[in-house]
Amino acid sequence: MIDTHSHINMIQELSLQDIINNAVNNGIEKIIVPAASVSDLEDVHELVQKYDNVYGLLGIHPSEVKDWKDDLTDKIKEFAKSKKICGIGEIGLDYYWDKSIVDLQKEVFIKQIKLANELNFPISIHDREAHKDTFDILKKYNNGSKIVMHCFSGSLEFARECIKEGWYIAIGGVVTFKNAQKIKEVAKHIPIERLLLETDAPYLTPVPFRGKENQPAYVKYIAEEIAALRNTTLEEIDKITTENAMDVFNLK
Repeated sequence: MIDTHSHINMIQELSLQDIINNAVNNGIEKIIVPAASVSDLEDVHELVQKYDNVYGLLGIHPSEVKDWKDDLTDKIKEFAKSKKICGIGEIGLDYYWDKSIVDLQKEVFIKQIKLANELNFPISIHDREAHKDTFDILKKYNNGSKIVMHCFSGSLEFARECIKEGWYIAIGGVVTFKNAQKIKEVAKHIPIERLLLETDAPYLTPVPFRGKENQPAYVKYIAEEIAALRNTTLEEIDKITTENAMDVFNLK
């Protein structure tokens, strides 16, 4: 299995080596670490050089766009020369926390989409309470980059619209929550060829570890829940989502 979105640099309760050892011991063969802030760019770039099975995404989260400067594109391009950097992310729109910077979020989002297109990189999308604007901007400005809807929170109908565009749906620990019927429906009904696994560690810890920090080792609980919802085996979910992730992020 591959954890396609995991902020292991933010986990406080374990060392990086322990996090990676736990992941390997639970069948997680690769971990992809997204950047969120300006300082993350260097942190992620340095981190992925240290561990063979850890890869990185570079980008500025919508909540951090006040720190955006256009010369960051040069830094990202330079770091992207590393074979351990496999995409742009997490980028997008977030209307939950601060609606005063919506226009700036859109502006920086578009710039980073164009950067991903230039680098021929996939994009990990953060979309919180901004489904329509996120969708419309991607349709208008994305030119060839593969799209991953990270921590998908939309309806099954919205998931199907995304899949019509050829995008991927990444599902995390929320699918294990008892009352999370919307994401359970998505996990059950979307084509398995468009499904990815993630933790978004240290956040959104799955059952049975809610209340603790999340970590990549817990991907297997997400995969088990999805297998149960789809009436299939863990082995099938493992095999196909791993193939999907290898393809999207060009890890072959």
